Amino acid sequence: MRPIRTLLTAFVTAAAAAGLVTVGSGSAQAATPLPAHVYAPYFESWTGDSPAALAEQSGSTYLTMAFLQAASKGSCTPYWNGDSSTPVSSASFGSDISTIKAKGGDVIASFGGYTADNTGTEIADSCTDVSQIAAAYEKVITTYGITRIDLDTEDNSLTNTAGIDRRNKAVKQVEDWAAANGRTVEFSYTLPTTTHGLASSGLAVLKNAVSNGARIDVTNIMTFDYYDNATHDMANDTQTAAQGLHDQLAKLYPSKTDAQLWGGIGVIEMPGIDDFGAAETFTTTNATAVYNWAVDKGINTLSIWALQRDNGGCAGQGGSDSCSGIDQSTWQFAHTFAPFTSGSTTPPPADDFSVSLSPASATVAAGSSTTSSVHTAVTAGSAQPVGLAVSGAPAGVTASVSPGSVDAGGNATLSVSTTSSAVSGTYSLSVTGKTGSATHAATYTLTVTGGATACSAAQWNKTAVYVGGNTVSYGGHTWKAKWWTTGETPGTTGDWGVWQDLGAC
Repeated sequence: MRPIRTLLTAFVTAAAAAGLVTVGSGSAQAATPLPAHVYAPYFESWTGDSPAALAEQSGSTYLTMAFLQAASKGSCTPYWNGDSSTPVSSASFGSDISTIKAKGGDVIASFGGYTADNTGTEIADSCTDVSQIAAAYEKVITTYGITRIDLDTEDNSLTNTAGIDRRNKAVKQVEDWAAANGRTVEFSYTLPTTTHGLASSGLAVLKNAVSNGARIDVTNIMTFDYYDNATHDMANDTQTAAQGLHDQLAKLYPSKTDAQLWGGIGVIEMPGIDDFGAAETFTTTNATAVYNWAVDKGINTLSIWALQRDNGGCAGQGGSDSCSGIDQSTWQFAHTFAPFTSGSTTPPPADDFSVSLSPASATVAAGSSTTSSVHTAVTAGSAQPVGLAVSGAPAGVTASVSPGSVDAGGNATLSVSTTSSAVSGTYSLSVTGKTGSATHAATYTLTVTGGATACSAAQWNKTAVYVGGNTVSYGGHTWKAKWWTTGETPGTTGDWGVWQDLGAC
């Protein structure tokens, strides 16, 4: 991936043998192939987060762990993030991987990444011995009991023809080793893309694999970085990029059916504003569109870079490792994509939203005004228009929301003004949002000071019957009936009317 993906990872399990693996806790588990359709977000292991905990919290059964690379150029030994303190061993995250496997999930180990590909530490660029490269892949497979290795190849690795050839020859060796030992092993390539398929450099990587007899089970394309200075519809561009890849694969593998071609494709999105800028922003609405398209086409892999970005903690900020830069609920992209695993056709969650106020209360002197920000956020599905209104303002107080409609995730302003005749006291105003069948409200607490004194008499009721001597409150005044009356509004018939004004209260 791009420079955002430079600091990365470690995870562990225990030793494997003959198709069985002992992970962390010591329980033997068979290495099970990944589902035919899988959501496997990238996990930024350099953050110190627990992969098992975030997998559980986000509902992500499978993870892509990045990255493995040599510590220095010329080495044939892979480490997590090229850090010699995190070798391919059971030294780190063993209990996390054990927990993930125990819950029916698994991990994909990814070699390479932008930093390794840019510094010559990608294992096939660094190591000139094909057998040692193959041995590095096999060690990861047997140590962690996994069934898929991903080869993230970008930047200088796309033009290192010797490294490309060594890598694919090593893949072939590992596939032969797996077949001889009754193992299921898959290889995927992760490659940059244009909006209409692989560039020539990426296509050359796959052509070399074919010439070496290396089986590439999945080709993932990074449908979030186009670097063409254009404004993008990211969902549409995902589809055109994947269609272009499909057509390229059809020429490379003419014996494959249309379903097999789509079943060998993966797409990787970056939630929110990517590291190029706001012109490449993948929205929650885009996610729903891509999910539906992926189910329809039957592609193999949906992924995001990265799991830790799947929250709205930094609205307006692009390219962060820890948040998406857009208004969203935490794990909203994961909740949209997770049902894709196992080929489920379960629809994404129904569209829903929340309403909140900042501040949620104010104290004003009678005759003054105040405002509050009305925030909406998508809590499920995609953003829909939300109609906003406010109710509950007492006499002498007016309240309004502008604009009266926003797309979920947008903001509005609550404006409250009081007159000098507003009665002192504390009132609850309700700001309500509505879209479709969903309605949510937030309470705004308004305290008025320095106004009229609250009236002690009961409020006038237009349907009640009053007789001479009865008193009522209306419009901040106390009124006394002179004779029998009903339905006559106090103060509307002058001094000769039924109601006598006893003054403000």
